[in-house]
Amino acid sequence: MTSADDPQPSTPDDVTLRSDVTVELVKSSASDSDVLFAARVSTLGEQSIGELEKDPERSKGLINYLMRDRHGSPFEHNSLTFLISAPIFVFREFMRHRVGWSYNEESGRYRELQPVFYVPDASRKLVQEGRPGKYVFVEGTEAQHATVQGVLGDTYRQAYDAYQKLLADGVAREVARAVLPVGLYSSMYATCNARSLMHFLGLRTQHELAKVPSFPQREIEMVGEKMEAEWARLMPLTHAAFNANGRVAP
Repeated sequence: MTSADDPQPSTPDDVTLRSDVTVELVKSSASDSDVLFAARVSTLGEQSIGELEKDPERSKGLINYLMRDRHGSPFEHNSLTFLISAPIFVFREFMRHRVGWSYNEESGRYRELQPVFYVPDASRKLVQEGRPGKYVFVEGTEAQHATVQGVLGDTYRQAYDAYQKLLADGVAREVARAVLPVGLYSSMYATCNARSLMHFLGLRTQHELAKVPSFPQREIEMVGEKMEAEWARLMPLTHAAFNANGRVAP
C-alpha cells in the first residue's frame, strides 16, 4: 500500500489524448564529407578529409556514383541520435530495424508511465479495403472518426484507472503496466547512420520517387518524415542522391 508520503496517483481525468509524434535530433556527427573521406581512403588516404570544399561538383558526382552502384559502406561513417515520442505500437515496428540501429526506450519497470495516449485525427484514413497484399486505406466517415475517438478515449481512461489502482495497492510497476494498451505514448533514443536510415525510409515512407513502393503504417511514416527532414539538412548531397536513385538504400 502507498504511504501518506507517497505521491498520489493520477486520476483518469488527467488522461491526455494526442494525434502527433515528435522527433528531436539531439546530437549528430553527420555530413556529406563523412561519405567522401571514407570512399577516398584508398586513393587519397588521410588527405581525403576536406575534399568536399575543393571540388563540390566532383564530390556530388562521387556520392551519386556510390549511391547508384550501391557501394554502401561509405555511408556508415556518421551518426544521428533522435529523441522520439510516439505510441508504443510505432516502436514495435521500429524494432524490425536492427542492423545499424541502437535503441533505449523509457522503461515502465523503473518509472510510472504517464497518461498520454494516441487518437488519430480527422486526416487519418480509417477504412481498409481489399485483400491482404492488395489493399488500400480510404477516408473514414465523420461517424467512424467520432466512434474511434470515443471508444479509444473511454478505453484509455479505464485502462489508466486500472493501472493507478494496481499501483495504489502496492503492485510493482512492471506488473501493473500489463493493463496499458499499445496506444500509450513512450519515448526513446534511436541512433543510426545514414545507410541504416535510408533503409528505414525506403520501407517506412511513401514517396513518388521511390523505385520500390512501400506501404507503411501512417504513424511510423510520420516519424520517418521528421527524421528525414533532419537528415536532409545535415547531408543534402547524400539525401539528393538517395532521391535521384529511387530511394533504395545502397
